[in-house]
Amino acid sequence: MAGRFSPRPTRTTVRGGHVGVPSGTGAGVSSGVPRQVSVAGRVREWVPQGPVDLGLVLGPLRRGPGDPTFRAMPDGSVWRASLTPAGPGTLRVAAAAAGGVVRGEAWGPGADWLLEQLPELLGASDAPEAFVPRHRVVATARHRRPGLRLTRTGLVLESLIPSVLEQKVTTDEAYRAWRSLVRKFGEPAPGPAADGRLWVMPSPRTWALIPSWEWHRAGVDNKRASTILRAVRVARRLEEAVGMTAEAAQARLEVVPGVGPWTSAEVVQRSHGAADAVTVGDLHLPGIVGWALAGNRDADDSVMLELLEPYAGQRHRAARLILLSGQGPKRRAPRMSVGDIRGL
Repeated sequence: MAGRFSPRPTRTTVRGGHVGVPSGTGAGVSSGVPRQVSVAGRVREWVPQGPVDLGLVLGPLRRGPGDPTFRAMPDGSVWRASLTPAGPGTLRVAAAAAGGVVRGEAWGPGADWLLEQLPELLGASDAPEAFVPRHRVVATARHRRPGLRLTRTGLVLESLIPSVLEQKVTTDEAYRAWRSLVRKFGEPAPGPAADGRLWVMPSPRTWALIPSWEWHRAGVDNKRASTILRAVRVARRLEEAVGMTAEAAQARLEVVPGVGPWTSAEVVQRSHGAADAVTVGDLHLPGIVGWALAGNRDADDSVMLELLEPYAGQRHRAARLILLSGQGPKRRAPRMSVGDIRGL
């Protein structure tokens, strides 16, 4: 929705994957690339079956407003830097002003892979029409967000590592750690790179070689750092999970000590576009779902799953629509304080 009827973003809607992408010049490039505008990339155009809202579809891939791997530009385009099976790559995605065409432009060794994956990234394998709202709040959120589709990145590690960083800490702490580690140990994104502030995350080998004191400086405790180190040692086996069902992929991820149902769900929601992967073990989600569907702010996981049962097969989509509705209980306790282990 656009104009005065567009829902105002809140902390709840942002958590639901709301990223403000301005309505700009669409497929035009000049206003979205402040530097190196002469560097042309490989191009692919794709016509989706139905509306696609770039901010909603790609929003869950952004890890905070300062994510060095993700940028939403004033011209309405979205830039992402990824470490693909073919190597690092930069992707610019923009919706054309007319005709419903989406234009992707990519640079680097991973350019062809990114363009091949473009339809899946924008929800081509998703089936939003199969979703049947059972509650007014869900139906209203769906009506207001017609361009919502579930992305499928086809990459596991790029979602797993930031998800591990988000375990048991505030989002601000996790986002700060992700920014620090990617900028220090990653590499500049190939191509125009959106004025030099876009970075590709480190390779599995580079993650494995990060010294203990650098994890500490980034504010990452030993438990989370150790989980990431165990994961990158079996990175190839984890990436193979893309070819599995979401349930089988979660089972493989959870073989890694330190990766539980919360983390595995957060991963397959992005890597597989898993419409039914509910995030359990979350501090806030049960209360938000409980409040929106039953006026119960004290709901736990079991109550949340019971309330979402009518959406079996589409429970993640239902939970995300609830988050995007902004219908959460009012805060009744101080916000969790931001920790910082760097001074210890």
